[in-house]
Amino acid sequence: MTGTLDRFPTRSDAPPPPSDGPRRRTRPVSVAALLVATGALYLWNLGASGWANSFYAAAVQAGANDGTAFFFGSLDPANAITVDKPPASLWPMEISARIVGFSPWSLLVPQVLMGVAAVGLLYAAVRRVSGHGAGLLAGALLALTPVAALMFRFDNPDAMLTLLLVAAAYLLVRGLEDGRTRWIAAVGLVLGFAFLTKSLQAFLVLPGLALAWLWAAPGRPWRRVWQLLVGGAGIVVGAGWWLLAVALWPVDARPYIGGSGDDTPLGLAFGYNGLGRIVGGEGGRGRDTVRDTAAGAFPGGAPAGGGMPPGGPGGGSFGGRAGFLRMFETSFGTQISWLLPAALLLLVAALVLRGRAVRTDAVRGSLLVWGGWTSVTVLVLSFMEGIVHPYYTVALAPGIAALVAVGGRELLGHRDLRWVRGVLAVAVAGTAVWAFVLLGWSPQFLPWLRWVVLVAGVVAGAALLVPARGRRWLAVALGVAVLSGVAAPAAYTVQTVATSHEGSIPTAGPEIAGADRSPGGFRDGLGDRDRGLDGTGAAAPGAPGAPGDPTAAAPGAFGGGPGTERTGAQVVALLRDAGPARWAAATVGSQGAASMMLAAGGDTAVMAIGGFSGSDPSPTLDRFRQYVAQGDVRYFVGGGERGGPGGGRGGTGAEITAWVAQHYTATTVDGTTVYDLSAQAR
Repeated sequence: MTGTLDRFPTRSDAPPPPSDGPRRRTRPVSVAALLVATGALYLWNLGASGWANSFYAAAVQAGANDGTAFFFGSLDPANAITVDKPPASLWPMEISARIVGFSPWSLLVPQVLMGVAAVGLLYAAVRRVSGHGAGLLAGALLALTPVAALMFRFDNPDAMLTLLLVAAAYLLVRGLEDGRTRWIAAVGLVLGFAFLTKSLQAFLVLPGLALAWLWAAPGRPWRRVWQLLVGGAGIVVGAGWWLLAVALWPVDARPYIGGSGDDTPLGLAFGYNGLGRIVGGEGGRGRDTVRDTAAGAFPGGAPAGGGMPPGGPGGGSFGGRAGFLRMFETSFGTQISWLLPAALLLLVAALVLRGRAVRTDAVRGSLLVWGGWTSVTVLVLSFMEGIVHPYYTVALAPGIAALVAVGGRELLGHRDLRWVRGVLAVAVAGTAVWAFVLLGWSPQFLPWLRWVVLVAGVVAGAALLVPARGRRWLAVALGVAVLSGVAAPAAYTVQTVATSHEGSIPTAGPEIAGADRSPGGFRDGLGDRDRGLDGTGAAAPGAPGAPGDPTAAAPGAFGGGPGTERTGAQVVALLRDAGPARWAAATVGSQGAASMMLAAGGDTAVMAIGGFSGSDPSPTLDRFRQYVAQGDVRYFVGGGERGGPGGGRGGTGAEITAWVAQHYTATTVDGTTVYDLSAQAR
């Protein structure tokens, strides 16, 4: 038994630090090259996306101008309502805007830096267990994942969430080396802060991290259990300080917590951003709204900024039907699944190889961390019945990259075994075949690439079946295998960074033949020319959003949909000349409000009635009437977006719209209905 165990590295004979010599001296250079290349790739063409998601961009503008808006994540500087996520992801962008001024670059460069940091931390976590080469491979695979290149150049919360999850995994891998409690406590603190970034999605990695600690950390069982409780306390501290501050803050002195329904952060976390996503609590409303939107059912006229109402698509599943194959279908496949089959195969094979290693084996512990992360996240995203968008899969990218690197290195170390060579061959050739299929979904995009990838992958897989014939043979086979696996997602990544993206539901890569990539994943029946595009994804000359359009909030790859609303120049002039009112205007829904605030600039505030989904009872009709009587709101900009509980025709938004229409005279400005609330009421 001892002789068998000696074949497997234990904690004491895990991969040692690099030895002195020329190779060690070049390692910092290669790591620096990886990070610089990642930064350069993500910075390329960054300004083309403008404000990206105007919803979060407006919140950043508000936080850069007001301290209360900064702390709570308010959509507007007058603090009517917050965005529908906790505020932590906004803070780096707001700090950047406060330092260098608010602009698309100050908005998005912090996201790029988070991407570079995530690549660096993933390298460090993998290197500690599997060595320098595996760490470089993991970092490069993360950087070249299409959805990662999309979200680390976008102002949604997912960039910061992914960085914090990688940081938590790195801290846990460190902790598995010596079992000190401080490491698991730090993991908890980081995950608590991740909760302040994107609520319960931060906890999808918890099962994998907890399992890895319980199984592989040094120490007696009860000590490991007690340490996990300490980690849980860290989560409470990491998130609880802000939750406590919100609970103690006078309600009248802070904004309404958007998306919560009950004006509490926990209501937001466990409702709209929690169980509602899992079991589909918002699904019916979203589907109805999208159907009405497609039919042009905007009661009262077009939305204030154009595009779709904030409640649609704002609910329902945008990723196809739930099930095991969701990650491999058209909505998600090209975003994340390029290496997913190989990662899962390598995970199982590597765990089998470490089956007889000591309990605290470092490699198995690492596999449990990344394997648990990936498996749980895949299952949850695959079976969610509520709101799920393809870009959520960026949270899978670090786990997949790490599994390929750690599992691949482990199998290469046992390539003298015939079955191991077979697994490696299947992983390499299978990845090439799957890339061939995925590339075939976009037949106009580099049609030659799919054949090159297929041939190279199959040849490399066959070469790995052959017993070792020397290091040169192996190096060539591995080089071709890596290139065949990386080429296709890298090409999609380059296309992603070369294309502008805006709106609340961005997607990476070229359009898929026969599948809808219109905002929200719903077919709008329009071609590129109908949507004002020139056929390459750019705005056609003279179209809204094209260079030189003074009313455009940002250029974009796809027109229409949440986050792409535009505000006319005459409406902007009204907002800027609104006088001393607390809110220059009010409108139903966050998207139109965000567009108006970004177009007006500065500290102009627009009240978003009903919040993003239109379901928040904020403000009530009585409260809104008080605001008007006090002169706090100058204009009401009509748009017909659906507000109020349930997202239907009733509710706060409909009540306020009806009251305004009954008591004030409508005028038309830039094709939009506007009411001057400073005039004498009828």
